[in-house]
Amino acid sequence: MHELLDKIDSPADIKELSMEQLRQLCREIREYMVECCAVNPGHLGSSLGAVELIVGLHYVYNTPEDKLVFDVSHQAYAHKILTGRREAFRQNRKKDGISGFTRMDESPYDAFGSGHSSTSISAAFGLAKAAELQGTERKAVALIGDGSLSGGLAFEGLTHAGDSASDILVVV
Repeated sequence: MHELLDKIDSPADIKELSMEQLRQLCREIREYMVECCAVNPGHLGSSLGAVELIVGLHYVYNTPEDKLVFDVSHQAYAHKILTGRREAFRQNRKKDGISGFTRMDESPYDAFGSGHSSTSISAAFGLAKAAELQGTERKAVALIGDGSLSGGLAFEGLTHAGDSASDILVVV
């Protein structure tokens, strides 16, 4: 049993947690991922390393209104667990289960269907530009790893975003 995690059904549920409770939640998320991946392997390492980042982003940003865009989604397990798919995560990457990657048709919290590397910055920039053109305050965050950052598409996204006033945050 996970004292805090079992009570989390959406990112809104973590907004009132104390710093100590957030640390406990991160421990519980890691334990849960290890439990699930012990019987159903997946992209565990990168997801374990991104737990605090994902909890922090969902704590600070107003998802799903604000958009989190994962590059290849290898680090998205905590995101899936926090966004109403905790029980479904037990069937991660199985037939009739949830995807191992973010999928727009799976959840409104999945802003972009990733699976190819180096695309998150351009996708987040497009979402930020759309918010700007619509006159909304919606934020866009691109999460990208060092391997994906070396791709040409990532550099194109950085070039376009860097030449714009659009509200985008890139997290490496």
